[in-house]
Amino acid sequence: MKAAALIDTALGRLLPGPLLFRLKAWDGSATGPEGAPVVVLRHPRAVRRLLWQPGEIGLAEAYAFGELDVEGDLKSALTQVRRAMAGRRPAVPGPRAWPGLLATAGRLGALGVPPARSAGRAVVGGALHSRARDRAVISHHYDLSNDFYALLLGPAMAYSCAYYTRGQQDLQSAQETKFDLICRKLALEPGSRLLDVGCGWGALARHAARRFGARVTAVTLSEHQHRWATDSIAQAGVADLVDVQLRDYRDIESAAYDAISCVEMGEHVGKDQYPAFAARLRTLLRSGGRLLVQQMSRGSTAPGGGAFIETYIAPDMHMRPVGQTVDLIEDAGLEVVHAEAMREHYARTIDAWHDTLRDRRAEFVSSVGRPTVRLWELYLAGSSLAFAEGRMGVDQILARRPGGQPSTVRPADWYQDLP
Repeated sequence: MKAAALIDTALGRLLPGPLLFRLKAWDGSATGPEGAPVVVLRHPRAVRRLLWQPGEIGLAEAYAFGELDVEGDLKSALTQVRRAMAGRRPAVPGPRAWPGLLATAGRLGALGVPPARSAGRAVVGGALHSRARDRAVISHHYDLSNDFYALLLGPAMAYSCAYYTRGQQDLQSAQETKFDLICRKLALEPGSRLLDVGCGWGALARHAARRFGARVTAVTLSEHQHRWATDSIAQAGVADLVDVQLRDYRDIESAAYDAISCVEMGEHVGKDQYPAFAARLRTLLRSGGRLLVQQMSRGSTAPGGGAFIETYIAPDMHMRPVGQTVDLIEDAGLEVVHAEAMREHYARTIDAWHDTLRDRRAEFVSSVGRPTVRLWELYLAGSSLAFAEGRMGVDQILARRPGGQPSTVRPADWYQDLP
């Protein structure tokens, strides 16, 4: 019996109903419906990998090493398979199923020791959300390579959701629009003291100083980001206005900032730590000062990033429905005055990154290696779908510390003549 037929028989023990994708095997055999997404198994090692690591992680590893592939557009194939699999959960093989599965694997030549694992796996230890562990997590994701991120993100060097105001707007312009919107919501003006928590490569801090004259303290846990941000701010001629610090938010010195921005950093704080995080931000604001949190959200039944994200991209993430984040911010003694959903903007942002990864693939492979590039292809395609299909969201939440001058929040002013 050919490989594809053997695999189809084995899958029949695990997946209810007929095969919903077309399967091509390394020996040239194929099975499954014509016109369905085509999954290609290029080596028996893909089957062995799935025996040792059933599920999402085994599939990701096989894809990273090129043992498993998808014909055509990856995002389209993932969409079709996800829709077809709706309501169909794979069975967990019990003791009675394993002898048959192992016999099939033997006929396929797939038995053996565990295959090598991807070097892209996160290796972190210590207490959850301890300072040392948080540094290791941030380093795993953001210290991958400044050259890699510069290729992926473009001149804006912003690894967060952009804000699109017109149909043909490019990514660089949309990121600049997002920076402008944040600065307007925070009512920045010359001399305003801004604290940018989780500043990334310094793009927002640089924009706030150059365009609005703000005096910015920008903090990050990433050494690579710190070096890049420091250099880019000096090159922009605003080093006298921006102080980039390699520092944990828990160690920020007390001050009375006029405004605080936190752009897609709150997801790394942790479930149990978020109340203290929000309270700490409140203490760093002057009376009447504003806080802008841009943060991803997802349903309460799946608060983490999922097995793939937690293993390869960003361990220890915690997300929640946006309403729960609003509650936590208000419980800390801040007044939430505005919230804006940006989910569709993120799907478009990620698609722009994915297009760059595909169009300049050889450069990315040269920078970080083929397995890492293939993992990022999966990551970006899956993330785009999660936002497009409403399984994840991202929101800008504006809050203020009570006191000071009466609030003058005028949303109409923020959007007028946005670039």
